[in-house]
Amino acid sequence: MGKSTLIAALLTHLRAGGRRVGVVSVDPTSPFSGGAVLGDRIRLAQHFLDPGVFIRSMGSRGHLGGLASATADATAVLDAAGYDVVLVETVGAGQNEVEVRDLTETVVLALMPGAGDAIQAIKAGVMEIPDVLAICKADHPGVDALRHELRGTLSLGPRGPWSPPIVTVVAPDGVGVAELWSAVEAHRAFLDADGRLEERRREGAGRRLRAAAADRLRHALELPAGQEALGALAERVTARELDPDSALDELLSRAGVVTPAPGGAGTGSG
Repeated sequence: MGKSTLIAALLTHLRAGGRRVGVVSVDPTSPFSGGAVLGDRIRLAQHFLDPGVFIRSMGSRGHLGGLASATADATAVLDAAGYDVVLVETVGAGQNEVEVRDLTETVVLALMPGAGDAIQAIKAGVMEIPDVLAICKADHPGVDALRHELRGTLSLGPRGPWSPPIVTVVAPDGVGVAELWSAVEAHRAFLDADGRLEERRREGAGRRLRAAAADRLRHALELPAGQEALGALAERVTARELDPDSALDELLSRAGVVTPAPGGAGTGSG
């Protein structure tokens, strides 16, 4: 996709304007070795010695959604440290890698002609989150076809007050980078109107809290006590002494979670 190359070009553009920039870059973690390449350390090398730039690399460590479990904390620290802009690079643009929508105020989806991105773009999940679309490597063949595919895909979705612009970029040469950032700033101006920015932040925070609660419960079940309780309940379900819904209610009750009964009325019992 050339995401890191695009971020490097944005860093050059933003630093030329005197802005302090933080970057949180997430790479996929191998499910076998547990390692991550962290290739942005190479691609962003020219910015590492810039005192106005802070770059934090992290592996996804199996966290789903395109980010790492610590990404939100890292962005919060950079924001509190007074950085003017915080850029978040996800592991990629898969169909389910949409968690970045809950964390950021503007999502830029980077696509490349001739790499199957037209097919990738029609995946419902990923096309529901971008606020700006960037066609990278715009000096390659197939740019017009990809732009046409993107416009067609956008026309099939629900129409809202903001229509994502499509910007063509040749990042290594700096072509289109200023226009891309202008599109990002236009989206920020749109959010600043009528309380949209606070609403987006509130909705994103709510979704992150729900995801964090699910993560904490999953980790609790991985502890010895959780495994023991889960195993005992599984035996009762297998022996048909307990139905799965009641077993789940009992498991959550032990964790101090009150759950709604099937159908949404009342509360489950332990």
